[in-house]
Order: sequence, then structure tokens, then C-alpha cells
Amino acid sequence: MRTTAHHSKPSHQPLLLPKAEILAGYLKSLDDKQIAKIMKIKPDLAVKTTRTIANWSTRPSEQVTAIDTFLGDIYSGLQVGSFSANDRQYADRTLIILSGLYGLIRPLDGIRPYRLEMAYRLSGFTTTSLYQFWGDDIVKQLPASGTIMNLSSVEYSKVVTDYVDPSRVISPRFLTMNPKTKEPTFVVVHAKIARGALARWLIQNQVQDTKSLAGFNDLGYSYDTSLSTLSEPVFVCQDFKGLGLSVRLT
Repeated sequence: MRTTAHHSKPSHQPLLLPKAEILAGYLKSLDDKQIAKIMKIKPDLAVKTTRTIANWSTRPSEQVTAIDTFLGDIYSGLQVGSFSANDRQYADRTLIILSGLYGLIRPLDGIRPYRLEMAYRLSGFTTTSLYQFWGDDIVKQLPASGTIMNLSSVEYSKVVTDYVDPSRVISPRFLTMNPKTKEPTFVVVHAKIARGALARWLIQNQVQDTKSLAGFNDLGYSYDTSLSTLSEPVFVCQDFKGLGLSVRLT
């Protein structure tokens, strides 16, 4: 995560900030070794993570705009730098970022850098998992009806999909044609970048009709009618055009 944001100041606080403060208090009580064990990370990263946690706060002057802080393949595909002011406002109304620490984050929420993946098992906390801790609190912040476009990993999406009618959820799949077998196969990095690219396409085109999904063709992908279902549209690329987009540590 970037520690500074290069765009506008945050517009509001995360909706479930009081619960985030409870988790942050728990994390601040842990030492380097405990952090390393819970997060299954190396000692040097545990020291860095402990420092990040110690610096976490809710002071308004120290918050950065969420959509500008995250790094990784899916955010490389999202390409926030290409967003207009109107795109950012529309994203703030329609895009939800699922978070182990904050529960859910709107793009223009003010947050602090953190490390807490949803699947971590918690030792010495009030619950043994973040799934138990969040329960249906996240879903309660979402609209009670309408389509949910699921572009998250299973690790995160289950905090939503476990609590809503499955008929509301559309979970796109992205496959890359294997040049040897001539069969479409799942490539993790490609799929992550593609999920971000689809989110960008939905936002910049303000797509609200699910039938329009077949028009997505970024990064070399095209809609595959034979493999798709209503709840799981499939996009296949012959030659992945997103190489070079992955930005993890800059």
C-alpha cells in the first residue's frame, strides 16, 4: 500500500470504522513474533508490519484516499490513474473494496495502510476468524436488492456471498488460451488484472445492464457464449494484452 495519495483528499470515513478500531487495538497488542505466526510472514516483514500497525490511526490528517493506496495485480488492471473526476465519484457510489481490517471500503474513504488478510486465523481475539468477526455486518451496508458483480477472490467474496441470495451475484471468469493444448486455462495473474480491468470498464462506461457485459473486450478478452452462464460469464483471451500492467511495489 502507498502511504501517500496523489489525488483528492478523502471524502468520508469507512462505514464500519468502529469495528476496525477494535481489530487495530488487537493487532497493536501483538509483538513481532505473534504477528509473524498469525500472518505466516518472515521476521523482517513482521517487524515492518508491526511498525505499520503501530502507526495506524483514525486521525483525519493522517488518512489517505483508499482508491489511491492499494497496489497489486487487480489494482493494476483498475488503472485508477486513468479515472476522471466523474469516474472517481461514480466509483465511490458503486465500487466496494472488501477488507480484513475495515470490512468494506468505499473508494473515497480515508484509510491508513495496514496488513490484515481476511483468511488469517486470530489468536487471543474475541473470535478465531475475521469471517466470524464481520458476520453479516458488511452485507448490511450494501443495497438490499440489485445485482452484485463479484470481482473478489473467494477468500474475500464469501463475506458477501454467504449472506445474499445467489441469484443476485454474477462472478465473471477469465481464461487464457494455452498455446500448447489450445484449451482455455486459468492463469492467476491474468485473471487478477482482468478483474480490475472489468471493474474499470464498468465504472468508466457506467454499465448498469448485465446484458452489456458481453461487450467487454479489454486486454484481448472476448465473451465466450459457449462457456458462459447467466451467473458466471466467461471471457477468454487468445493473447493476454495486460503484460507489464502488474505493479506491486511502486
